[in-house]
Amino acid sequence: QVQLVESGGGLVQAGGSLRLSCAASRSIISITSMAWYRQAPGKQRELVAGITSGGRTNYIDSVKGRFTISRDNAKNTVYLQMNSLKPDDTAVYYCNAVLPGPFTFWGPGTQVTVSS
Repeated sequence: QVQLVESGGGLVQAGGSLRLSCAASRSIISITSMAWYRQAPGKQRELVAGITSGGRTNYIDSVKGRFTISRDNAKNTVYLQMNSLKPDDTAVYYCNAVLPGPFTFWGPGTQVTVSS
C-alpha cells in the first residue's frame, strides 16, 4: 500500500510553468509505474504522463515537448514539470501509482488553473 500527496498546483498565466510533486509514503523503487492524470470540469480523467520503474516515459500528444515526468527514488517523489502552459491544461491533476498485483492508488489531486 502507498499514500500519495500532490503539491505544486496553482494559478498561472498562459505560457508560464509549474512543477507538480507527488510524494509517496514509502519507497517507490519497487512501484511498477507512476503517472499523472488530469480531469477538467465535465471531462473524463485522462492520462497525461507516466514513468515506469525502469525510467521509461510516455505522454499524451497534447503535452509532448511541454511536460516532463521524472522520478527521484531517493526522495520517494515523482515530478511533473509543465512548461508553456495553455488554458486547456486547466484541470485537477492526480498522481497515480500501480503496485505489483496489480493494485492502483491515487492522490487527492491538486488544482492547476491557466489563465489566458
